[in-house]
Parts: sequence; C-alpha cells; structure tokens
Amino acid sequence: MALQQFVCCFTVVIVFFCKGCHSQKPTCGRSAVNSSSITGARDAAPGSWPWFAAVNTHSAGSLITDQWVLTVASSVPTDYRSMVVLLGSNRVLDPDPNKVRLNVINATCHPGFNSLTRENNICLLKLSAPVNFTDYIQPICLASENSTFNNETSSWAIGFGDIEALRYNLQEAKVSVVGNDVCKARFPWIPDSIICTRETNSCWDKLGAPLMTQSKSVWLQSGVFTVPGCTASPSVYTPVSQYQKWISDTVTGTPPGFVTFTSPHSSLQTTAPPTAPPTSPTCVGVFCSGENLIHFTHFSSLCVLVVLLHVFAGSVGN
Repeated sequence: MALQQFVCCFTVVIVFFCKGCHSQKPTCGRSAVNSSSITGARDAAPGSWPWFAAVNTHSAGSLITDQWVLTVASSVPTDYRSMVVLLGSNRVLDPDPNKVRLNVINATCHPGFNSLTRENNICLLKLSAPVNFTDYIQPICLASENSTFNNETSSWAIGFGDIEALRYNLQEAKVSVVGNDVCKARFPWIPDSIICTRETNSCWDKLGAPLMTQSKSVWLQSGVFTVPGCTASPSVYTPVSQYQKWISDTVTGTPPGFVTFTSPHSSLQTTAPPTAPPTSPTCVGVFCSGENLIHFTHFSSLCVLVVLLHVFAGSVGN
C-alpha cells in the first residue's frame, strides 16, 4: 500500500511538471509594439525594441537577462569599468523617464576574439544591478545552436543611421539574409562563420546592435552587428547560435532564453541545411525541451500503468 501511494504521488508530480512545460512559453522576446510591417529605414517607436542597449553612446548591445547585455568584443575597452549602459530609450542623448542608466561591473569577451578578422567578435557585459522589466525594458530571446538562417530569411536591424545626418533617434529596417559569398566578396578577410544581410538605406554606426527574427509572437536575436555596411555593401553579424554554450557558461543568475529557429530551405545557404521541419519556439531547460517532455510523458504513462496493476491485483486478492 505504501508503495502504491509513493508511485501514485510520484506520477502526479511528473505529470504536473510536464503539463507546465507543455504550456510554458519563453518569457523573453516580447514587445508591446508590432514592428513586423517595417519597410525601409525609419524611426523606431518607443518600446518597439525594449532590449536595445546603448553602450557608452558609441556602441550598442541587447539585454538578454535582467543583468547581462550582449555586444561585440571590438567595442569593449580594456578598462570596462568605465562603461555605461542605457536601457529603455530610443534616444541616447535626450532625457527620458523610461531610461535606466547602469554601470558595467564585468566584461567577458570570447577568448578566441581576433581584432583583425573580427572572428568570435562577441562579448557579455554584467550590469551593476538587476534591472526591473517594464514595457520599455525587456530581454530578447537568443537563437539556439540548432537554428538556421538561410538566404532571404526576413530579419530586422536597428541602429542610429548616418553620423553626418545627426539622426539620434533609433532607426529600424527590415532586411534579408544573403549568402556568405556576397559578404566574402566585399570583405575577404572576415571569417566564414557569419550572417550577412542586404544593405539598408542608411549606414548603421552602432556596432553590437542585434539582428532579429520574429518567430510567431517571439523575437529572437540571430546576430550581433560586427562589420557595418553602407549603401552598396552588406552588413556582417556574428552568429549568436554558434555561441549558445559559451553564453550559457558565462552568464550568471537568471539564464537567457534560447529559441530554435529553422528557416525554409533555400538554394543558397548561410548555414547547414535544416535537418528538421520548421519548429515553433521551445523553452530550454530540464523540464522544457521536447525530448525531455517525451521521456517524461512515456515515464508517466508507465507509472500510471503500474498503479493500475497494483489496484487490479489488490481487488483480485480481495
């Protein structure tokens, strides 16, 4: 009888966790403003990109948890303690009640960063304190290691336009991914592991800004702006998906949310061909991956069968 009760209780617990995982959605990548209809470069509306981070006013980054910002290693000075991060505003220089200013207490750049080729041009900044999330400050999801971004994948870029035009309001533009051969023809010195996009109507000047893709209602970051492109030149991004393990091992506290994105098949690939059909965003964790959910479901079914057998045996014995 005691064994029966234990097995029954254990089954209920497992089913509870699996049920929660099945319905759980990523808490990252949520924007209160719909930007999916962007055409051309234009001013971004307040709150449209709540993960945008201005870093020392001359570079950018993205908020990935309540205390960590993702940016490029090429913009991080040796004395990172002088760095300041601004969150919650599309205008760096103007006062804004939604703006939060935080210092950087730690900078961890990828150990394989090459300043000449921009290989592994990625860095993580730890803020001096966790930030409170609002409609204007939210973390973005990150592309998981199994993601693919093939030719013509619709993406969104943000930056601050031409320096000569003195456009200090955050700009946004819908762009398309292009094959790496296009980038290599223009920048032969860059590494092969990159994501390239077609040029925009403006010259983005904020290195470290995110390249983003929307998967249903969730926004995820596919790249980190590393080589600017102007007019006839493509823009180059460090691919986030290739650094999932490094990011997960580096970030302390609340872990970032990783989402798998599989773009449709194309004749011109920027990554390996997809091995599975497109999938919707899945949460990542012990109880939240699809594989674990299947295992838990099978185990729960087995537990229920054991309980029923015990009950049947008891009734027959009586």
